[in-house]
Amino acid sequence: MLTKRILSSEETKRILAAAEQHAQQNNWNVAIAVVDDGGHLLAFSRGNQTAAMTVNVAIAKANAAVIGRRETKQFEDMINQGRTAFLSAPGIQGMLEGGVPVVIDGQIVGGVGVSGVASQHDAEIAKAGCAVVAV
Repeated sequence: MLTKRILSSEETKRILAAAEQHAQQNNWNVAIAVVDDGGHLLAFSRGNQTAAMTVNVAIAKANAAVIGRRETKQFEDMINQGRTAFLSAPGIQGMLEGGVPVVIDGQIVGGVGVSGVASQHDAEIAKAGCAVVAV
């Protein structure tokens, strides 16, 4: 029988807190979503003054990072380089930079999605969250 790691509620809280702290240090108002390895929402935060649409975008980015098993920037780059047919891939949304898988011991155990500021900053915040548990 195979065994796998999962995100504990403590690890999930640490990821969210680290991402929030990074955003706050930079005065960035964002929505942050943490999902499990199936893309199911575990934790969420939305800063004051953050647009309502960022809620769904952050969750979609986190989900895409997990089910796609890569940073969502790779999807965005592929589409921007002309592979627009990929936009029709079933079940995947949030193919914009800012979704990052959480990897522990080489296994994807969850994802972090951020929306609200420039894409590279969304990704920076997500990576700051992942860094507290990634090995």
